[in-house]
Amino acid sequence: MSDDARKLVIRNIGLLLSGKIENPILDGDCVISIGGRIEAIGFEKDLDTGDADQVINANGVSLAPGLIDSHVHPVIGDYTPRQQQMHWIDSTLHGGVTTMISAGEVHMPGRPKDIVGLKCMAVAAQRWYENFRPSGVKVLAGAPVIEHGMEEQDFKELAESGVKLLGEVGLGSVKDGATAKRMVDWARKYGIQSTIHTGGPSIPGSGLIDKDVVLEAGTDVVGHINGGHSALPDDQIICLCESCRNSLEIVHNGNERAALLTLNTARELGKLDQLILGTDGPAGSGVQPLGILRMIALLSSLGNIDAETAICFATGNTARMRKLDAGLLEPGLSADFVLMDQAQHSPGNTMLESVRQGNLPGVGMTVIDGIVRSQRSRNTPPAKRLPEIE
Repeated sequence: MSDDARKLVIRNIGLLLSGKIENPILDGDCVISIGGRIEAIGFEKDLDTGDADQVINANGVSLAPGLIDSHVHPVIGDYTPRQQQMHWIDSTLHGGVTTMISAGEVHMPGRPKDIVGLKCMAVAAQRWYENFRPSGVKVLAGAPVIEHGMEEQDFKELAESGVKLLGEVGLGSVKDGATAKRMVDWARKYGIQSTIHTGGPSIPGSGLIDKDVVLEAGTDVVGHINGGHSALPDDQIICLCESCRNSLEIVHNGNERAALLTLNTARELGKLDQLILGTDGPAGSGVQPLGILRMIALLSSLGNIDAETAICFATGNTARMRKLDAGLLEPGLSADFVLMDQAQHSPGNTMLESVRQGNLPGVGMTVIDGIVRSQRSRNTPPAKRLPEIE
C-alpha cells in the first residue's frame, strides 16, 4: 500500500482540540486520514471507517494537532554543536512537537557571513532538512541571517532557490531599523517571512534590539518578545504588543515574567490570536524537548488562561501566521497529531484541568502525515491512559 492511499482511523478519542483559538474544542470522537491528510473529523458512528490500513484506539485520551515550535536553531541533521547533542529533534518529538521552524542556523561552526556564503548555506540547509526529516519531524530551515551589502537581487535569488525564511534580524551585522526594513521589505516582496531578535544580546556578535528597531523593521514575527534571554523593559514590551499587527512570539528560553506580561497585555488588547510559541533552542541553556508543553502549562496556570486556548498558541496560531498546512484539525490539512492524557497522579479531574494547574500532560503517541512516529513518550510524565494500535 502506497502512502498516497493509506487510510488511518483514530477512534475512541476523548477530547478533540482543534488548534483554532475561536473554537478550540470540537465535537467528535474519531479522525480519519487518507494519504497523510485529514479526511474527516466527527463521531465514529457517522464516518466511513471501513477498509482502514491502520486503526488506533485512543482509549479516551485527547487528540490535538501536532505542536509547532516556531523558533529553533538547527544546524544539520539531528545534531547540534551548540550542546554537542545528538537526537535533540527526536527528543522534541517525544514532547509532542511535529513541526519546527528555523530562526537561523546560527550555531553552524564557521557560519559564513559573506553574501555568497550565507546564501549558499541557506539553500543547503533548506535542502538537507527537506530531504531528511529526523524521526519524521518537519523542520522548515534555511533561514539566512541578513548582513550589510545584501541587495534586492539576493533575496530574489534566495526565494527562487526555495528559501522561505529569514533568520533573526539582528544576529548579523544589520542592527539598525532603516536597513533592516529595506531588507525585510525585499524579503516580503519575494515571499520570504522574517523574524527579528528582540531584547539583549544572546550570542557573541548579536546586540540589543529595542522596540524602536523592532517597530521600524516591521518583521512578520517579533521574535522572543520575552527576551532571548534578556527581555526589554516592561514599557517597551507593552508598546510592541500595542503597535505590532503581526505575531508576538513567546519562547521557553526567555524571561518568564515578561512572557506573562506579554500574555496579559495581548489579552487586554484582544490580540491572543497573535501569540505564538517557540523554545529558542538549542541555545546556551540547552535543548528543551518539553519546552513547548512547559510554555503551555506556564501560560495557562500563571497567566490564568484555559489550557485549550494556550494549546492554540502552539498550533493553529502559528500555522495560520506561517501559512502551514498543519497545526489545525481541518479536512485537507496534514494529518499531524499528538495524543496525550493527564499525567499519572497529577491533580485535576481532566487533562485540561491538570495543565491549568501547571502540570505537563503525558504524550502517548505522535502521528505525522498519517504515520505513527512515536508511541509512549520517554520524556513526559507517564499518562494515565495510552492509545493503542489495533
